[in-house]
Amino acid sequence: MQLFRFANPEYLYLLLLLPAMTAIFIFNQVRRRNSLKKLGESTVISRLMPELSGIRPVIKFIFLLTAVSAIILMLARPQFGSRLEEIKKQGVEVIIALDVSNSMLAEDIQPNRLTRAKQAISKLVDNLENDKIGLIVFAGDAYTQIPITTDYISAKMFLSTINPEMVPKQGTAIGAAIKLAEKSFTPGEGKSKAIIIITDGENHEDDPVSEAETASKAGIIIHTIGIGSAEGVPVPVIAGGRRDYLKGPDGVTVITKLDEDILKKIAVAAGGSYIRASSSSIGLDEIFSNIRKMKKDELESTMYTEYNDQFQVFAALALLFMLLEIIIMDRKNRRLQNVRLFKFKI
Repeated sequence: MQLFRFANPEYLYLLLLLPAMTAIFIFNQVRRRNSLKKLGESTVISRLMPELSGIRPVIKFIFLLTAVSAIILMLARPQFGSRLEEIKKQGVEVIIALDVSNSMLAEDIQPNRLTRAKQAISKLVDNLENDKIGLIVFAGDAYTQIPITTDYISAKMFLSTINPEMVPKQGTAIGAAIKLAEKSFTPGEGKSKAIIIITDGENHEDDPVSEAETASKAGIIIHTIGIGSAEGVPVPVIAGGRRDYLKGPDGVTVITKLDEDILKKIAVAAGGSYIRASSSSIGLDEIFSNIRKMKKDELESTMYTEYNDQFQVFAALALLFMLLEIIIMDRKNRRLQNVRLFKFKI
């Protein structure tokens, strides 16, 4: 399978000219028709001006529009990847496990815990070069959002879609996230692997410390980031178009607190570090600087290294439709009166 791309995609913005050209053409056609109506009845006008054509200007405009489209696509330089190569780079593999439970909507970290964490991850991805990154989201269960990859653009795109509704089961299953992350790394020995868990630490589902110990035996280091306040805050929700606070089955407002103890135990069990996040700094940069000190391994990735231009096809189409637009005249030619195009006379 070949990879298709545009070498100069900025020229594709010129396609916005097409609806503007269409609007101008329709406006001129309406104004022309209204001018003819002022001269008299259409049947009389057609007898007085037998060479007048209503369909020719439309056909000419369609040809012109097609030619302009082809020229724009030609300028954007469409290309097909023609050669695949295995690229080896020095780097580490990192999987971020992000808590998306409802408690992450608490606003003790502005604008809220989840949004602030996503902003920090996005900033981290911008600074990656040769490292592989993956993303797992978890609440009452854990799911792979982004498999381990060096495609940072796709990673940021999927990151922007994350919200608490994407995990149907509520809760905070940190152990399930660690277990899934352990299975998500590239198979093989000697890989430098690390997991970064971002959560408020209110684990309700499993035993994350034992899972961290299992991961540590597999050579995986786990760092934890605690996000939220130890004092506890309510979780805002929108109910019936009004702002309210999340309530439990007993009708009492839920208060979410940061559980630092469990996060410290996870980090210790897996040879990592614990950092408490704040509104000014989540702590990802500090943790990642420690990860970069790990032994970097050769990470293989496949990519296209040679591309062939395919603009010639669009250049030929542009030339063809420009010639057709020039050849077809606005008025009927008596010598060509019986020539039919598209099943009607022109």
